[in-house]
Amino acid sequence: MSLQDKIQHLVIDFNASLLDALSLMDKNNCKLLLVFKDTHFESLISIGDIQRSLLKNNDFNKPLNQFLRKNINVGSISQSKESIIELMLDFGVELMPILNEENNLVDVYLWKDVFEKKFSGQKIEGNVPVVIMAGGKGERLKPITDVIPKPLVPVGKKAFVEIIMDTFKDHGINNFHLSVNYKANLIEHYFESKPEFNISYYTESKPLGTAGSLHLMKDSIKSTFFVSNCDILIDQDYSEILKYHKDNGNELTAVAAVKTYNIPYGTMEIEKDGVLKELKEKPSLTYYVNAGLYILEPHLLDEIPTNSIFHITHLMEMIKERNGKVGVFPVSEGAWMDIGEWNQYNTTKERFSSRFN
Repeated sequence: MSLQDKIQHLVIDFNASLLDALSLMDKNNCKLLLVFKDTHFESLISIGDIQRSLLKNNDFNKPLNQFLRKNINVGSISQSKESIIELMLDFGVELMPILNEENNLVDVYLWKDVFEKKFSGQKIEGNVPVVIMAGGKGERLKPITDVIPKPLVPVGKKAFVEIIMDTFKDHGINNFHLSVNYKANLIEHYFESKPEFNISYYTESKPLGTAGSLHLMKDSIKSTFFVSNCDILIDQDYSEILKYHKDNGNELTAVAAVKTYNIPYGTMEIEKDGVLKELKEKPSLTYYVNAGLYILEPHLLDEIPTNSIFHITHLMEMIKERNGKVGVFPVSEGAWMDIGEWNQYNTTKERFSSRFN
C-alpha cells in the first residue's frame, strides 16, 4: 500500500476549521489527523488540541492552523521500528509520523497496525470511584426492558453496562458503585459470574432521578469520582477529562457532545419592522449536548437531598447559585454513544462496531 493510500483518510488541510477536523475524526473513527499545507506535511491536530481550543474561545469555525502545536511527537527514518513503537507507547499516540532528514513525511505508523488492543488513552492513577446510575426502567426501550433492565441491554456480545465498565478498566479503574432499582436482582445476578469487577450496589427504594441516589454513597466515596448514566458510552481518553476537571478547580464537570444540525433551507434574519438583515443559505447550527458523563467532588454528596427526586441538572444549578464552578468538557458527536431509545440504540450498535470491534 502506498503512503498516500495509507493516510488519505487522516489528512486535513491547513486552512480547515476546527469543526471540519471534528467531523473528519468522527467519519474515520480517529483522534489524530495529519495537517498538510498543499502537499507538505505541517503538523498534527489531536482531539485534545481541538478540545483545548474550544474551551479557550468556543469558536468552531476558527481555522485549525491557529492552534497547531510547534512541538509534536514524530519518528525519524533513522530509527528502528522497535524504538518508534516504544515512542508510541510512551507518548500514548494512535499514529506516529516518520520524517526524513528534510522533515518530509515518508511513512506513518498506525496504532491499529502495530497493537492488537484498541488505543484507549492514558491510565488513571488511584482507582478513582465510578458511579453508574442503573436504576431506571428504560421506558423508551420497551418491550425489551419489560424482560431485562436497561443496563443489561446487549450491544455486540455484552451488556451495555459491562461495556461501560470495560472502558473504565482500560483506564486502570475498577471501583464501581451501581445505583439500582428496577430488576436489580437481574443486574446483580449478571455480574455474579464476573468477579473481575469490583462492584458495590446501592438500592433505591423508589426512583430518585439522575442524581438522587447519590446521597446513599456519601459514607463510601471520599474522593473525586465519575458519574455515568447506564445508557451512554463516551469514546474519549478519560484521563483528559479528569485533568481538565482538576486543573480548572471544578466542583462538577459535565461532558458535552458537539452536535451539529443542518437546516435544509435558506434562512432570513430580520430587524425591526421586518427589514431583512441577512440571508444564509442552508446554515448549520452547533450546540453542546449533555452527554451523561460527569466528574464530581465528594463534598457535593452532602448537598444531595435524602430520599427525594433530584436530577444532576438540579445539582449544577445549586452549584452555580452559590457561585461554585461547573465545567463543560467537549467531545465529538461521534464519540458519544447512547442507547436510551430505539433509534439511538441502532445508531450506537453501528458506531460501536466500527469503533471498538
